[in-house]
Amino acid sequence: MTAARPGPFVAWLPQPPAGPASARQWPGHAAGPLAGVRLAVKDVIDVAGLPTGAGHPRWPATHPAAVRDAEAVSRLRAAGALVVGKTHTDELAYSLGGTSAHYGAVPNPAAPGRVSGGSSSGTAAAVAAGTADLGLGTDTAGSIRVPASYCGLYGFRPSHRRAPRAGIVPLAPSFDVPGLLAREPAVLDAGLRALLGAAEGPDARRGTGDDAPAGSRPVRRLLVPDDLWSHAGPSVTRALGRAVAALTGLAPVDRRSFRAPDAPGWAHTREAFATVQAAEAWAAHGDWITEHRPEFGPGVGARFAAARAVTAERAALARTELAAGLAPLLDLLHGGDLLVLPAAPGPAPLLTGPERPSEVPAGRRAAPAPAASDHRAATVLLTCLASAAGAPALCIPAARLDGAPLGLCLVAAPGADEQLLDLLAVLAPALTRGRPAGPGSSSPAPPVVPTPPSSPTRPVAPTPPSSPTPPSAGGGASAGAGPTAAKGHR
Repeated sequence: MTAARPGPFVAWLPQPPAGPASARQWPGHAAGPLAGVRLAVKDVIDVAGLPTGAGHPRWPATHPAAVRDAEAVSRLRAAGALVVGKTHTDELAYSLGGTSAHYGAVPNPAAPGRVSGGSSSGTAAAVAAGTADLGLGTDTAGSIRVPASYCGLYGFRPSHRRAPRAGIVPLAPSFDVPGLLAREPAVLDAGLRALLGAAEGPDARRGTGDDAPAGSRPVRRLLVPDDLWSHAGPSVTRALGRAVAALTGLAPVDRRSFRAPDAPGWAHTREAFATVQAAEAWAAHGDWITEHRPEFGPGVGARFAAARAVTAERAALARTELAAGLAPLLDLLHGGDLLVLPAAPGPAPLLTGPERPSEVPAGRRAAPAPAASDHRAATVLLTCLASAAGAPALCIPAARLDGAPLGLCLVAAPGADEQLLDLLAVLAPALTRGRPAGPGSSSPAPPVVPTPPSSPTRPVAPTPPSSPTPPSAGGGASAGAGPTAAKGHR
């Protein structure tokens, strides 16, 4: 099969109608805080009556169509969202590239010529292009946050145990969680509150038993550790510098490492995470791979080959090492700090550049390119902390570098999703204007008011996406902004 350049939506299902007015003709419309909002659903998430493709043509050929909506889809539909299509994903969601050996690379509307990021590639591209207002994806190792950064979107990875996972093809259940992408903060806020609903008992949150309360709370400090930021490089640090400065009204900034002096480096934490992820990915899909022998692109294929070799003893040791590496961070987050990181180590790689994801058409074998492997390793080092901690993470479009978007990621304590949502109304306009955020620095986003189906006015009024900003002179940041290859990542 030749890998072409697909649109964001899978080709074997009806394409969404054009424009928000036509979207009301789709079945499933209901009144609610998301009434009329067009929802794109990643094709690892079940939608009743439709096949789930999971990014590989062998998956729908060996699995029946979904008989019911995934719980996440059901909650968003109940709030009024309109499912307008299912969107491309990397193979079994085991990549951050946004490319596929079977379906090609989904174009990035916010940065033409660059990848859209994976594995929620089609979902991010549909929202960035304006063919959907809200995107439902998944995040295991950054697959909401990385596409959000690459496509200039708002993205939210919820606390691990606060979002429903029933009806979603797993990758690594300890880290898998559904998340949302949007062009506008108000749409993201309304979608997340519908998705999360009320916490359901002590198992609704993940942590040490003293998880943050559901409501907002003051921020004690902003953790901006130089030893983590160094993995993004100086150009990214400069580009996001203004965004970090705009947050100083919230709390003091602390750039010291929170890693114990005698603790292994962050690369060790990333490797422990990748080992646990690999063990769980093989547990989830090893039998299917062994029976059906699907063809994978080289990156995903290498990761599954490595996953197959992970022993139970090695996985158990990695879990212990991962927990030890996370303990200082969890203590700080539970104490009221926020971790602030680049959402990705750089802008989206060029489709033809050395850092491009290494997937090729099915049937061709190639080793992953070293530059692509290095980029993936740096990405997972930044994204794995929130994933492994089961913590909520908010990505905000904050800068541009070489003409492409960059996102800033804020991580809160497990269970403190509402803290980030409440901050979003202050942070989004502050980062846009580049002035310090803080109490009174901006007005909260207007509430999302339900509108009857017959009304011509939608409760959330997403604006069309703007055209990409051209590169600044010299290819640097604009004025508004300040390994193991086989270990991989959704």
